[in-house]
Amino acid sequence: MKHRLPTPLAAVLIASLAACSQPSPPADNAPALPGEPLATRAVMIGTEGPSLPACSSISRVKAGGTDVFWGPGETRAVKAKIAGGAKVSVCEATDDDAWFGIVFSAPGTDEDMCGVAKTVQNAREYQGPCRWGWIKGGTVQLGA
Repeated sequence: MKHRLPTPLAAVLIASLAACSQPSPPADNAPALPGEPLATRAVMIGTEGPSLPACSSISRVKAGGTDVFWGPGETRAVKAKIAGGAKVSVCEATDDDAWFGIVFSAPGTDEDMCGVAKTVQNAREYQGPCRWGWIKGGTVQLGA
């Protein structure tokens, strides 16, 4: 005996499975954009080895501020904006230094709570408690 699902129910099941196949951007992203899903890539910490801080450079955002994006090379949706003069921790860079992976605290909170001044045994994705993202190279004064 064969069991057949009613056509509308089968369509709903197929649509829900198809929706699971591609992750959608995080809910707090900018408004929906046309095209493929946004590429997100978490910032890696500890890339300089276990004897150095998880993020090796405390830098200041240059005058005019900067936009923070979900991944290197992504420019369609801004994740956050950081004001000029704000401190950020630069944790990694793309091979051509066109993009920096940063960790930064929310306005009015202590940047020391981010935990990136400590060493980590192995390189890993930053999981919080602070914010993270990608900025274009040249938008910060390194080591400031």
